[in-house]
This record gives sequence, structure tokens and C-alpha cells, in this order.
Amino acid sequence: MQQGVKRLSRLGLNAVGGRDPEITGMSVDSRNLKPGHLFAALPGSAIHGGEFIPYALRMDAAAVLTDAAGAALAAEQLRGWDGALIVVEDPRAALAGAAALWFGRQPETVVAVTGTSGKTSVASFTRQIWQALGHKAISLGTMGVQGDYEAKLAHTTPEPVTLHRVLSEAAANGVTHAAMEASSHGLDQRRLDGVELLAGAFTNFSQDHLDYHANFDEYFAAKALLFNRALEAGGTAVINIDGARGRQMARIAQDHDLAVITIGQQEECDFRILGQRYDATGQELRFSWRGQTHMARLRLIGGFQAENVLAAAGLAIASGDAPDAVIGTLPDLVTVRGRMQLVAQRENGAAVFVDYAHKPGAVIAALQSLRPHVMGRIIVVLGAGGDRDRGKRPLMGEAARQHADLVIVTDDNPRSEDPASIRGEVMAGAGAEAVEVGDRAEAILRGVDALQPGDALLIAGKGHETGQIVGSDVFPFDDAEQASVAVAALDGKI
Repeated sequence: MQQGVKRLSRLGLNAVGGRDPEITGMSVDSRNLKPGHLFAALPGSAIHGGEFIPYALRMDAAAVLTDAAGAALAAEQLRGWDGALIVVEDPRAALAGAAALWFGRQPETVVAVTGTSGKTSVASFTRQIWQALGHKAISLGTMGVQGDYEAKLAHTTPEPVTLHRVLSEAAANGVTHAAMEASSHGLDQRRLDGVELLAGAFTNFSQDHLDYHANFDEYFAAKALLFNRALEAGGTAVINIDGARGRQMARIAQDHDLAVITIGQQEECDFRILGQRYDATGQELRFSWRGQTHMARLRLIGGFQAENVLAAAGLAIASGDAPDAVIGTLPDLVTVRGRMQLVAQRENGAAVFVDYAHKPGAVIAALQSLRPHVMGRIIVVLGAGGDRDRGKRPLMGEAARQHADLVIVTDDNPRSEDPASIRGEVMAGAGAEAVEVGDRAEAILRGVDALQPGDALLIAGKGHETGQIVGSDVFPFDDAEQASVAVAALDGKI
């Protein structure tokens, strides 16, 4: 979207020496620089963006935003430069504010969700609720931008220039409601600063991303930034208080003068889960909203999805929709593509699911969440990627062996490695009773063929992906499509 030209001062930035040039665009990645741009040279975990300032000057950047360390890295090149140098203590915060002013527009209603897991589902469910109620809505995150405006994203929570551009473009296309994922990285790096949030949700908290955060407490503190910095006082926090640190997060929200909607099984919860009954393709959910009892049939696998659905409902209510209208949309919600997605069902009633689980813990969680829905056996098809963590391969096999009744080990993006060697490492954990089938399409066909009444098949690893990486080539491959073809062929429909 062409934003025209703005003076630097109109972006809330003050340059050393008072220079106030015209800015024609903004770039965080030096490869996207054009003459007249403001280049943000930000500190990074591996390298400081200040290293690229000399390149920015050669590309005729009109201004450079950085911190003292970044300016020092390019001090020689900056000496005598006639552009605008902005040196601030927190360049990420300054960039976010400038990006908001540069693009100048966002949907009227924006909410965000954070938590170790469930962010993608909650953002998607919130968007679906809004759309069912007649709003033009989008969700932003791991799956890109989906809904009434679509775009690809490189990160769960994009850097501010991309984020504000996408929000501005969505608003220009008539989108009034947006639900976005707020990762701990994104919150810590101030990527959400400048976004006018109406409400935020917290799903759950468990150990993750300790490669980025120094410890568990720092990781939690990053999540809490949604409620004590990104959300303005007077907004609403939707908090699951059943899990670890839920009540602590609720107190943080209250201390920041946010209204709080609570979710859980406790008597005091605004959304209280009263009971769940599982079947082959979903669940019946009995719950209450502030004392009034409701029932809803959810076409979703896994007990945890009830919490995600109610978090989404809480965000929709917090953004102004009537509770009864919101609750009425819940039976129509569908899962995120590739996340415990029902992709096919045999004539004998056995169901086939696709899930993105590609780590041992995720495989365990997927199989455990599926178990209450299955009266018969669980069959799992899985593999492990090449050129990635070798240590997880036997652990994935072991996870499958412990939580499934029949394990079929196959290929999953072998990349440059020998596929048979990868399968062998997975088989080491899967045990002697596991079946090895190298060709993924054949493995899926074998799994579908083994389904008896009451059974379920989980195809793990790829989820929403539509390619199989062999060497440096990417071949078209869609687990959901392969499963549908296998079911149709075995049931005599093709």
C-alpha cells in the first residue's frame, strides 16, 4: 500500500541535530531498503542491525533509527552523513510507534491472545465467531492472515512494519475485526506496540522457548506484557485460571485496571466448564456463562478445545457482541487446518485425523487428546524430518508406541539425509511391532485400510503443509488429500 511521503517528525521521531527529512517508506530488513526509507537497525540475539547501517547509507536511506550500540558500530560511516540519525534507548518501541503513525489505520476492533499453546486456535475461533455474526474479520498468526483478507506472514507475530501494514491493508479492504496471536518473542520485542487492542486472552502456560528466554519466570513475564503493557487500562483480559499461573495472570490484569473474564472449572469462573462427553468426531460441552447453563455440540477433537472455544467466546463478548449471540455460533466452529483436523471418515464410521505434531511431546498430546473420542484402536502414521534434531527421532517412536495401538513409521521431509536411516532411528523407539513403510502415500493407505469400526487414524507431522522435501526438491504432498483419496478408494467410491 502506498503511504506517500511523511516528514520524520510526523512519525514521532527526533533526529540528532534536528534534521527532518521526508520519508518514503520503512524497512527493518536491509534487503528491502529503497532510497528515502527509514532504516531500523535493531539489536538482535545473534547480530546487531547496526552492522547493516553502512549498506543503508549506500542505498540512500533518508534516516536511520538505532540505539547507542548500533550507532557506535557505524560511527565512521555516519560521520559527515547528511541524513537523519535517530538514537534512542529502545529502538523497537520507537519503531512500533513510528509504524503505527506511518500506516495510520487498523480495524476498529483488534484483540490478541497469548499462551504456550492454543493461540492459533483461539485466534481462528474468534475470527469465525465474528464472521458468523456478520463482521468482516481476520485472524493473524502461525497460519498467516486468514478470513476476509488474506496474506502470508513469516512470523507468528510479525515485526511492526509488516504488522501495521497488514492491519492497514485489511482495514482498507473493509475488515473491522482482527484477532492476532501474541508470541512471547513478539511481546518481548515490542512488536504489538502501537496496536490499539480492545481485549487480550491468556490460554495456558508450560515450559517452552527457553532457547530465547533465560528462564521460566522470564518467559512468563514476556507473556504478561500483553496485560501490563500492550493492553491499555480499561480493556478486557480473558484468562484461563485453571492452569499454571492463570490466577497470577488474572491478578496482573486486575492490577493494570483491566476487566477480567475468567475461564475454567472453578465455581467463580465467568465461563465455567461443567462437563464434556466425547464421541468419534467431536464433543458435547456443558458450560455456564455467569450462572446461566448452556449446551453446545463442538465438532472439535480434544478436551482442551473447550477452553480454547470459551476463550474465543470471551474475546468476542469483550469486543461488544451479545453473549447469547456468541454462544449460538459455537457449534459451527471448525478446527484450524492441520490441527487435529477430521479429514475423512470410512463407511464403517472410523475417522481419520491430520495433525501438525512433529515433536515427541506434541505426539503424546495429540494421541492423548484423541483417546477419549475412540472406542477402538488408535493407529498413527508418523516420521521425522531430515537435517533436524536427531535426538527426538527415537523419542517420537516411543511416544507413538506408548500412546497408540498400531504404529506405522514413514518418511516426513527427509531432506538431504537417507530416508531409511531416519526411519530406522524412529523405529528404534517405536518397537518391534511397529510397521515401516517408506512411501508416505502407501503408509497412509495402509493406515486407512487397517481401520475397523470404532478405530481412528492420526496422521502426524505435516498438518497444514502441502509438500514433501526430498533433497533440495519440494514435491506436492498433502496428508489430508492423501487420506481422502485412500478412504474413497478403499470404500469403492472411485
